[in-house]
Amino acid sequence: MACGMAGGLILRTMPTTVEGMTISEGSPRQGENWSSQEQALAEAFVDPTNDPNVSDQSRLDEEAPINWSVTIGALALILAVVVWGLFGKDSFNAFSKKALTYITEDWGWLFVLAGTVFVGFVLFIAFSKFGHIRLGKDGEEPEFSTPSWVAMMFAAGMGIGLMFYGVAEPLNYFREGVPGTKPGDVGVSMASTMFHWGLHPWALYAIVGLAIAYTTFRLGRKQLLSAAFIPLIGERRAHGPLGKFIDIFTIFATVFGTAASLGIGATQIASGMESTNLWTNPGTGVMIGIILVLGVCFLASAASGVGKGIQYISNANMIMAGLLALFVLIVGPTVVILNLVPTTLGNYLSNFFSMAARTADSSEGAGEWLGTWTIFYWAWWVSWSPFVGMFLARISRGRTIREFVTVILMVPLAVTVVWFSIFGGSAIHAEETGNSIWGDGDATKQLFNLLDTVPGGYAASLLAMVLLATFFITSADSASTVMGTMSQNGRVEANRKVTVLWGMMTALIAVVMILTGGEDALTNVQNITIIAASPFVFIIIALMFAIVKSLSNDPLYLDHKAQRHYAIREAREKRVAAYLKKQNKRGVRRFNMPEKAKPAEDRQGTAEQADEAR
Repeated sequence: MACGMAGGLILRTMPTTVEGMTISEGSPRQGENWSSQEQALAEAFVDPTNDPNVSDQSRLDEEAPINWSVTIGALALILAVVVWGLFGKDSFNAFSKKALTYITEDWGWLFVLAGTVFVGFVLFIAFSKFGHIRLGKDGEEPEFSTPSWVAMMFAAGMGIGLMFYGVAEPLNYFREGVPGTKPGDVGVSMASTMFHWGLHPWALYAIVGLAIAYTTFRLGRKQLLSAAFIPLIGERRAHGPLGKFIDIFTIFATVFGTAASLGIGATQIASGMESTNLWTNPGTGVMIGIILVLGVCFLASAASGVGKGIQYISNANMIMAGLLALFVLIVGPTVVILNLVPTTLGNYLSNFFSMAARTADSSEGAGEWLGTWTIFYWAWWVSWSPFVGMFLARISRGRTIREFVTVILMVPLAVTVVWFSIFGGSAIHAEETGNSIWGDGDATKQLFNLLDTVPGGYAASLLAMVLLATFFITSADSASTVMGTMSQNGRVEANRKVTVLWGMMTALIAVVMILTGGEDALTNVQNITIIAASPFVFIIIALMFAIVKSLSNDPLYLDHKAQRHYAIREAREKRVAAYLKKQNKRGVRRFNMPEKAKPAEDRQGTAEQADEAR
């Protein structure tokens, strides 16, 4: 097929044939004396979702019924884990430890390598010729304003994690050291923290989000991860058992990733309640109560829809988070923090590849450290990628691929650098000056330990607990809505009953994580997340190939490619014509006896006259 349309214009410089219709040089613009067939075909190039060759089966169906095979399959897997964890605690824990050891020792290299490959991949896609492609119809305007778009993506992507690890992670590296370095190195501590929270997680989210947004809003297919694999496995397999397996495992990984956030949030809120004297020595029962309360809240938010619930709470989150960070910046070591911002970014960028190459054999203790930190984070991001990616796709309609990737990578990176510099830098500075934030090493308490050292710390601690709750609500809200969409063949607005079902499953898994972990609940949450999310890495790797294959067939890309080939051919023809013209001029001069040949002619005439005289 010949080239398509670019920016609403036909390739006017070269003949093009489409379904028997020739569009040649000088053809009228769209709508000028065109037949209805020509207009429809042209619109199909401007907007691939109008292409008459797109099957009805691939179009988004907002009235899609529940896909019982996917729903029951995912429910069966999740309930099996719940029953096993509740009634076979010892065997469940034993299996978890063995599986975790196997994954970290035998497959840790894959997590480390894949994470960096994901970053390189999205940068290539964004700044290649694919970057101009719009995630929607050509010329379509974004649904949400840029500030709301950024607020929603950030709150859904990692809000609760920043609250928990903003103090705990840099402080841990400063106190305990990073493999291959000595404790007490502020630069290494901050750079290693940024390595886990910078480009890598958002590159992962961007891959899934890009695949779903392009498939749904540009090609008009169902809002399912399996639909993004059609270029790779074909439509029949994507709608068959293989596609259903992809969707089942997507829901499975999403439930565990969300439950991990709920478990982490519950443990830290419980510590905050103790720190503010709202509860004395909160135990497992209190954490389960927190999980149930938060579960009810995020289900109420999800029922209101993306345009209302998530958007409003996300905007409120960003305001409250900004106020908390500004408060710590002002009452804390302001100059130290401001100096740390460029230092943190510089250390992160300069040590990026050395940190990316860190494996279990890099130094003594690196294997255990990677399992506790890097591999856990990569698994957590992988488990979050289905719902964060689909949510990013949902709110990014109308953006170009370049805009989508650039903003998703750079804006969170900038905010994360500032956040960790404020909270991590303040904690390290307090530790250096004799105010111990480390305490007994309990990571759930360290944020509140820091806030206790500043004026107005009690009110700040209350605000921090509210933020932990609302950050989780936005994340779980997104997750439950996305799981409802996947359970209903890609329906845009998921049925509320289905959304409630997946919210309940998420809360159940979080309860199992807390109960089976006992006093070491946080470690148990991390271990189970790694195990549940690990196989999903292979799905994301395959998704990269599907994205490239799909984008390579986009009309806008093919149009650009055709124009480039035509320009190359035209330039070559011009060079050949210029060369021939030059050669032709030389030949004419030779046959017309140029001036410089006349002396020879004169000499020849003089010789002939001399012969006649003799």
